[in-house]
Amino acid sequence: MRRVRFESGDGVIHEGAVVHHDGRLCVESPHGSRAFLVDERTLTLEAPATLLRPVDPPEVWCAGVTYERSRDARIEESGSDVYALVYDADRPELFLKDAQCRRTVGPGEPIAIRSDATWNVPEPEIGVVLGDDHSIVGYTIGNDVSSRDIEGANPLYLPQAKVFAAACALGPAVYVPEDWDASLAIEMTIHDEHGAMLFEGSTSTANMKRTFPDLVSWLVRDNPVPPGSVLLTGTGLVPPDDFTLLPGHIVSIHVPEIGTLTNPVVRAADIPERTNHR
Repeated sequence: MRRVRFESGDGVIHEGAVVHHDGRLCVESPHGSRAFLVDERTLTLEAPATLLRPVDPPEVWCAGVTYERSRDARIEESGSDVYALVYDADRPELFLKDAQCRRTVGPGEPIAIRSDATWNVPEPEIGVVLGDDHSIVGYTIGNDVSSRDIEGANPLYLPQAKVFAAACALGPAVYVPEDWDASLAIEMTIHDEHGAMLFEGSTSTANMKRTFPDLVSWLVRDNPVPPGSVLLTGTGLVPPDDFTLLPGHIVSIHVPEIGTLTNPVVRAADIPERTNHR
């Protein structure tokens, strides 16, 4: 089952499940409101409905170095073996990405790159949504936008490399699987403003060093993580070292069971300051 949130033409926000209705896919809310899909892959809705973030997490956390590809990339960027030590350790790398959605956007909204960085990349990840008892209640797609040159200069610069305006995207749906142990395929494409392909790649959560429940168990250990929070579980897709995100690029992350999260790229300095965002 996939659940989404959408705004109707009258400005009302609805929550609902993607279902079949009269031979068409639509999003149907418990109150009877309905919005039809024009693209199942991206979960694009017919106007005037607009797709929103599927959840508004009070906190977004991230786990790092959970894939071998991520370990190798971070060793290359920093010249340090600290990431190899983390990859092989019992305790994972965990850090706070956002709180109260001040830096988190949804489908179609701009993600941002830092003006004081020269090497910026998207990081496609599976986000696990946490319930009241810290159980995993669903999966979504996350983009942990990062500045590799800042992080590579010194591991203590990690917060500046990871936490800035519009540095996180979530969507387009929350997927509640029947088989919680099944692996998920993750695909990412990056295009320029003219539609030319700049990068494409794929991976699978089967390649993860750690499991989702293990990461969650470390996250909530002596840590009051509120219900509804999202933990991004690390990336196994890293563009080549000569690639950097630029304004005008478009990043699309696809997980068949969830949909496609697509976001254009802008400069963080061009994102208005905000206290929250729907």
